[in-house]
Amino acid sequence: MNFFSMRDVKIDRIDHRLAWQIRHEVMYPNQPFEIIKLANEEEGNHFGLYVDEELTSVVSLFWDKGIYQFRKFATKTAAQGCGYGSDLLMYLISYSKEAGGKQLGCSARVSATGFYAKFGFKQSGKIFTKNNIDFVIMELLL
Repeated sequence: MNFFSMRDVKIDRIDHRLAWQIRHEVMYPNQPFEIIKLANEEEGNHFGLYVDEELTSVVSLFWDKGIYQFRKFATKTAAQGCGYGSDLLMYLISYSKEAGGKQLGCSARVSATGFYAKFGFKQSGKIFTKNNIDFVIMELLL
């Protein structure tokens, strides 16, 4: 629990299907629901941050040869700016380190690079566009 918060916050593993609604509402609200599903969801670890027992922020984490990549990181719009995304990202960094990961990365929306930079993520310079949104690869050495 945050010292200054009256809310009960916890992070736990979740079934990937629990993340779908938040992903859709936050990331692609004007797109078909199917756009938020990942082809390899069953291979990942999925985490949810609960506030007062309400799923508020979600992320999916995948591993390949010592490198972790997180995808579909989303926090409910009404809860953005409250530090929940930061809490969940710090959890992912710690989880990846403890699991022996050498690097943690993501395809960040260009508009979110400042958020990830606060945690030490560096831009790789690889920018691409998908679904009319610009992304950049960001990486953190663990």
